[in-house]
Amino acid sequence: MVAELIDGQPARALGVIHLKDVVKAGMRERFDEMRRMGIRTVMITGDNPLTAKAIADEAGVDDFLAEAKPEDKMALIKKEQEGGRLVAMTGDGTNDAPALAQADVGVAMNSGTSAAKEAGNMVDLDSDPTKLIEIVQIGKQLLITRGALTTFSIANDIAKYFAIIPAMFAAVYPSLDTLNVMRLHSPTSAILSAIIFNALIIIALIPLALRGVQYRPSSASKLLTRNLWIYGLGGVIVPFIGIKLIDLLVQFIPGI
Repeated sequence: MVAELIDGQPARALGVIHLKDVVKAGMRERFDEMRRMGIRTVMITGDNPLTAKAIADEAGVDDFLAEAKPEDKMALIKKEQEGGRLVAMTGDGTNDAPALAQADVGVAMNSGTSAAKEAGNMVDLDSDPTKLIEIVQIGKQLLITRGALTTFSIANDIAKYFAIIPAMFAAVYPSLDTLNVMRLHSPTSAILSAIIFNALIIIALIPLALRGVQYRPSSASKLLTRNLWIYGLGGVIVPFIGIKLIDLLVQFIPGI
């Protein structure tokens, strides 16, 4: 409040000045997206609890720690890590440096101090704390892509051998003929079809490996279920269809 006091007259209020930290536009939506990704957000500040709560509510973070000293920030990160959680930290001040160094992923703001930049694992040129979303998305996309390729490859190999082994050994072990559900033309065509299919599927998977599997914000269990349905079941079905189609073509090769 700004007031005027003149000798012999009562004090007179001239106005009120309202000072507050400004939350960047779109920050709440970004924190909501983090929540959908399964990320719990905590704001750590040296401000008093009332100010911290007001900013936390406006920004949409899950929790806050007020009147925090550098050792308090580092202690909170250690506590979360001891609970088996991976912790990412964003900060721009010298007081943030110990916590940035302790975190599993430390992201220093480009507008921050040299101490913060040296302590972090990376520097965000845009000085946007929610840039963690992009970092997590890239990391999860890499993990999902690797998991998808591994799941598809294992399922593909199991189905492939289940498809060709009965055809290869049915003549020697007639009991295996009941497993020859694909009715491949001959043991030779079965082997040749599997080799051709294997070469083609490797080429077909190269774009997926380079581009990566598209990541959508979701829980880990839902991502796992989605991958198992698409790449696990797909890895089982594709070899049967592919080998059978190739067998239908190679059987016309003389001597097969």
